[in-house]
Amino acid sequence: MTETTPLSLRQISRFFFPLMLNVQLMSFSHNIINMALARQSDAVANLAAFAVALALHLFLASPGYQNHTIALALIRGKRSLHSVALFVVTASAAISVLLSLIAWTPIGQIVFEKLIGVSPELATSARSVIGVLAFLPFFTGLRGLCQGLVIRARRTELVSLATLIRIFTLVIILLAAARHFPGPELGALGLLGCIAVESLLMLRFAIACGFTPAADNTEEHGLRDTFHYGLPLAFSSAMQQIVPLLISAIISRLPDATLALAALGVIRGFIFLLAGPMRNLQQAYLALVNTRRDYNTLMRFFRLVAAGMAIIMLAVAYPLNLPVLGWFMGLKSDLRAYIALPLASCALFPILYGAVNLWRGFFAQRHRTGILGWATIAKVGYLAVAWPLAALSPIPVPGIGLAVFLLLSCEFCEAWYLNHQRHRLAS
Repeated sequence: MTETTPLSLRQISRFFFPLMLNVQLMSFSHNIINMALARQSDAVANLAAFAVALALHLFLASPGYQNHTIALALIRGKRSLHSVALFVVTASAAISVLLSLIAWTPIGQIVFEKLIGVSPELATSARSVIGVLAFLPFFTGLRGLCQGLVIRARRTELVSLATLIRIFTLVIILLAAARHFPGPELGALGLLGCIAVESLLMLRFAIACGFTPAADNTEEHGLRDTFHYGLPLAFSSAMQQIVPLLISAIISRLPDATLALAALGVIRGFIFLLAGPMRNLQQAYLALVNTRRDYNTLMRFFRLVAAGMAIIMLAVAYPLNLPVLGWFMGLKSDLRAYIALPLASCALFPILYGAVNLWRGFFAQRHRTGILGWATIAKVGYLAVAWPLAALSPIPVPGIGLAVFLLLSCEFCEAWYLNHQRHRLAS
């Protein structure tokens, strides 16, 4: 596509839907893990331990989740490839050290019990999950780098293929290891194994795409430029992932803490499945938008997809509650009833999350990544105010209801801030 060629819905669809399938397959793997844990003898405790451990892991590992965006925006030749690769390795090593400290030193028990506020038993189980995931950042870092290279070559179907193979690998691992790991560690082992396979496949695909362009060295970015561009994105990603961790800390101090944490883990699985694909709007903006008309076309596409995802979320919460949450997910009737209304409320999430990622693409394309960091600071600041208010004045609603309200209002806060800054930049 050239700058004079108007962007069409068909072009966006051919780029976006393979990436959408990729995110849905990724999120489906989390739901598969929840299905396996829900069928264990101590299902609620295992779901709660895995959910709180995963929330902490996602926060600590989140600086590596923007590697595909960094690769897509910066790699132009061998020099920039080496710079981005060094950034990825550095971030992965730092994250792995942090996870190891949580898993195998007394720091972990302090973090889970004192900061997050879970029971000692739940903290011990969560630490065992973190221990299995300690080396996962190296695989997710490699995967993100290679995904950026493959997306830049517009071979997005290869990203989905690798994730599809990841799903099959996960199912095999869970079936083979279920008898030997009767606890939340089963989910961590399955996640580590399937992502390792996916990452190695992405490496092969990136090499096959011929990811080193011929070169105009004037467009190359060195190590300093890479860190200057990547660190605000890494910080922003970390702030994004601290939100579910803070929400877990808030609801873990409520009377129905264990049930609320288990329910939040299930709902976040569906949010990842039905709203997660909207994050690809950031990559679509970077790769496809060159004119104001392109932006308007992408905005129209976003509205159509977000509305479809919202309708599916409502359907899962009510008319499909029994077949999806009961027969498929294996949740008992009391847990299904507990999460139905909060899950239906999450129909707003694809709309808010999509708007956030569309505008994140706007600022990333202009190398204004610092604004993205400030947006997430605003969101976390809002939660910091909400936490003591929830503690001092307990609201007479279930813990999961409070958790979903905080999730939605945080996303609205970031969307408002980014849109406000976009208008200021345009004026």
